[in-house]
Amino acid sequence: MFSTLRRASLAALALASLAAAQAQAADPNRLFPDSKIVVRDRFSDEIVGKGRDLVFIPGLASSRATWKATAERLRGKYRLHLIQIAGFAGEPTRANATGDVLVPTAEAIDAYLVEQKLSPATAVGHSLGGTTLLYLAQKHPDHLKKVLIVDALPFLGAMQNPAATVDSVRPMAAKMRDGMLANTGPVTAASLEPQMKAMSKDPASRRLITEWGVVSDRAVVARAMYDDLMLDLRPGLAAIKTPIVLLYPDNVPLGLPAGMMEKVYPMVYAPAVTVTPKVVANSQHFIMLDQPQAFAEALDAFLATP
Repeated sequence: MFSTLRRASLAALALASLAAAQAQAADPNRLFPDSKIVVRDRFSDEIVGKGRDLVFIPGLASSRATWKATAERLRGKYRLHLIQIAGFAGEPTRANATGDVLVPTAEAIDAYLVEQKLSPATAVGHSLGGTTLLYLAQKHPDHLKKVLIVDALPFLGAMQNPAATVDSVRPMAAKMRDGMLANTGPVTAASLEPQMKAMSKDPASRRLITEWGVVSDRAVVARAMYDDLMLDLRPGLAAIKTPIVLLYPDNVPLGLPAGMMEKVYPMVYAPAVTVTPKVVANSQHFIMLDQPQAFAEALDAFLATP
């Protein structure tokens, strides 16, 4: 009898493993075999877990796997919506194949939040995903309850020069975009490696981020990057009513002096009185990968607030 039960148990495990492998083969961006995938023109949503709804949006050329460790930790308490932008990290380009990317995708996500009765939503966004949520906080404030932004700026073009404007940045942004579009060769890990040093202090994380970049659609990434450089959300900061926690890196692993970033992010966001900036020590752009424990604690504190 016990032998029969053991064989049945092993057979069930084998079938479960096969189902998981088939799900992964059908959609390489699927993180959990028991999840539900909802596909829209400009993004897909992997839904997993039970409880209160919580939305996650990754950054430029990034996979929803940005949040995998977080999802594994929280899926027992929340119903997680893991967004993947069309054209990034192997997601088919669909409606992002031509034209603007950032604002149309942000509007599509907003419409989805309303359609699925997720609004007012509690949402987390990294980099371009954070920019998306900052845009929604200005354009559709009633659709957001509270937001956690991970290393995003209201005007990326002003990172090097606080006096920069959209007009002053446009030639440089257009040159970067057009240069990427003109390069028709394959995107390789070697070509992306120089950029990865600024992304994470962890070599394994840099390799993972590089893999996402290699399988991202070059044209979508180029246009999304241009959109990000051209979107100046600074004029609307003072009017934001959505409670926002901003996590930003100290970039000390890159060789920057301790405290330098604390003179940048709080100053940039100063007009937004509902934004609470918090620096994460010994981290770079992918804070959740560089400092997973500090990120988990910050996220839990954010979720614990009304």
